[in-house]
Amino acid sequence: MVSVSGAIGAQEPRVFNGAAPASWIAPAGVPGDSFTVFHARRTFELANKPARFVVHVSADNRYMLYVNGGEVPYIYDRVSSGPQRSDVTHWRYETVDLASRLRPGRNVVAAVVWNWGAARPVAQFSHRTGFLLQGDSPVEAALVNTGIGWKVLRDTAYAPIVLTPASMGNYYAAVPGDSIDGSRYPWGWDRADYVDAAWSDAALVDRMQLREMAPRGYGEISGWQLEPRSIPAMEEEPQLLQHVRRATGIKVKDEQAFLHQLNQWIPARTTASILFDQSVTTNAYPVLITSGGAGSTVRLTYAEALVDAKGEKGNRNDIEGRTARGVHDVFLPDGGDRRIFETSYWRSFRYIQMDITTADKPVGIFLMGLFTAYPFQERGHFTSDIPWLADMWRMNWNGARIGAFETYMDTPYWEQLQYIGDTRIQSLISLYVAGDDRLMRQAIEHFDYSRIPEGLTASRYPSSLTQIIPPFSLIYVAMVHDYFMHRDDPAFVRARLAGVRGILDWYGRHVDSTGMLGPMPYWNYVDWTNPWDRGVPPGADNGHSTTISLLYVYALERAAEIEAGSGKREAGSGYRAQAEAVRAAARARAWDSARGLFRDSPETRAYSQQTNVLAILADAVPASAQPRIMERILADTTLTRASYYFSFYVLEALRKVGLGDRYIEQLAPWQAMLKLGLTSAPENPEPTRSDTHAWSAHPNYGLLATVLGVRPSSPGFRTVRIAPALGPLRRAEGRVPHPLGDIEVKLVREGERGLRAEVTLPRGLSGVFEWQGRRRQLNEGRQSIRFD
Repeated sequence: MVSVSGAIGAQEPRVFNGAAPASWIAPAGVPGDSFTVFHARRTFELANKPARFVVHVSADNRYMLYVNGGEVPYIYDRVSSGPQRSDVTHWRYETVDLASRLRPGRNVVAAVVWNWGAARPVAQFSHRTGFLLQGDSPVEAALVNTGIGWKVLRDTAYAPIVLTPASMGNYYAAVPGDSIDGSRYPWGWDRADYVDAAWSDAALVDRMQLREMAPRGYGEISGWQLEPRSIPAMEEEPQLLQHVRRATGIKVKDEQAFLHQLNQWIPARTTASILFDQSVTTNAYPVLITSGGAGSTVRLTYAEALVDAKGEKGNRNDIEGRTARGVHDVFLPDGGDRRIFETSYWRSFRYIQMDITTADKPVGIFLMGLFTAYPFQERGHFTSDIPWLADMWRMNWNGARIGAFETYMDTPYWEQLQYIGDTRIQSLISLYVAGDDRLMRQAIEHFDYSRIPEGLTASRYPSSLTQIIPPFSLIYVAMVHDYFMHRDDPAFVRARLAGVRGILDWYGRHVDSTGMLGPMPYWNYVDWTNPWDRGVPPGADNGHSTTISLLYVYALERAAEIEAGSGKREAGSGYRAQAEAVRAAARARAWDSARGLFRDSPETRAYSQQTNVLAILADAVPASAQPRIMERILADTTLTRASYYFSFYVLEALRKVGLGDRYIEQLAPWQAMLKLGLTSAPENPEPTRSDTHAWSAHPNYGLLATVLGVRPSSPGFRTVRIAPALGPLRRAEGRVPHPLGDIEVKLVREGERGLRAEVTLPRGLSGVFEWQGRRRQLNEGRQSIRFD
């Protein structure tokens, strides 16, 4: 990319490959922060089909881009959508080569752009409504740069269906539903032969500004600061619905025809309801194709699970006496033939309930989906002689996949927000199963962008509503350490050091005269568990939380390793000294020698799994005592229990103390999930709001990192340690992606203590294999190992 800015009076600045900068456009007279959907078109002539025609495109809030619409099947029609979600000072643009869609003669580049206005999701930042298309070189810029020559039409067919926590029955922060009136829609607007003479000239609403490109004048910047997209395009694949589970008001005589063929006719003056079951939770753009049916109403309601009259879900496969509630869209056919309705954004669901009311004309319908998610590929795998673990793997991987789009998401149905606590776990799953670190890198950058002047990160980002959960800032430090250990990328890690230091400095200022953390502001959430109010452990708000003091130590130790690995040994030593001081204070004030456990605070008689797990992970007790504490954590039913989320840390502590052979027995809750018919891991035990919460998918990481035992033994994953903990398994095998290639491990137990192992390491990787206190050197390539 080339960007040159001249002095006042010099020639106009040029961007990319010498192109004149485009302008942001919008319909004239539209408030920049109101709900708006508009179409934009630019027609132009070409003498020949070009070999290359590169453009850069962005919008606020979002766009879908088309070229010569109608010339390929609809589901493959759009050439780009976005932009990649971020904040205004790091606004993203996509780069697309349009050459394959262009032809000699008349062409059109067209976009639909929308701003959700006041109904926009919490994760959506916005400056104002706008669209930008920038040619890469003077050739493309002269033909398609947004500005003079573009036509726009505000589309009044769309109206938002505002969804609130009150209407949804629980906290909801994602996108609104759509109401689309086919009689108002400009059908064919994206085709080159569409007549746009009645459309308006676009209004110029802002200049293009590449981030860090020096503007004219005195350095003031405003508006969208553009950066290139840093992650791949989202996967989009056709997805047919799998089953019709129920129909009232009509008879579905041929289920397969109803699911796979156009124009299944609903008679005139009919009220009908059809329940579709995708069989698994999924994310997809619903695509509704209608013919005829003027005056009809089609409502689609999306649900992860059906609920009964009490609002309870029960077994997710059961439909008797249950209905779909929640996110919904409404479509009003105009009577035209094969009208294709698509929502502006994707929906998350297992079930879709279609409620249809026809007027004086029958309506032909066909419903399908366009699956979408971050394009993770399942490179890693795990198999064993316990069959249900394979079912659990599929459930967890499905949840991890649909919990990732342009950011990681806590829940694709309810919030679509990227929280640090969730994202650390999701990132490790991504590394171990997909071998793809790009979404993890972006998440770390996002959280770094979110820091407030005090030093803390926001709890979630991007988020237009700032929320501060100080313990999540400590988890962020651990996440940076995860990246430091799994990727050899010192420049990226060094760039995060200022943020890590700011977080730890903030906590250092909150250590009081006791040597533990004193009173702390904001929301000191650690885990959703009874009896903790709002997930806050004792002492967090008023001072002397053992839980968070030990989490602080956990972060300090990891920061010390990062600093030392970045050549800052003095800073690392300072963090280690601080960690030891806080550890000593916690031991002196919160250790209960009679119970052999830490209290949640010196001022309380409450005890929890969370606090004592952190005591192990932070080495607050000698290594020799840690297995005994871990046994108490597992056996003592009076302790406050860890949630599905925090059980990640319980299982990490289990491995740390040498009890990894008990890992699989701890997975009983996941076996229970399968028996409930869940197809992705939920947020919490029943009753749970969310059926898809990837923080609960962490056993897929644990099967590879603990049971198979594959972990980095030096920063950057430059060496590997394989230390299996098979527990009840007699056979296990798997694959872990590594930056140099795949690590393959096959294990077979022989007798009580024996093991036969076959390990393949990629070229350039070495390490060790450990089994019950015995060790073997590992080298690149395939090798067989046997322990008697």
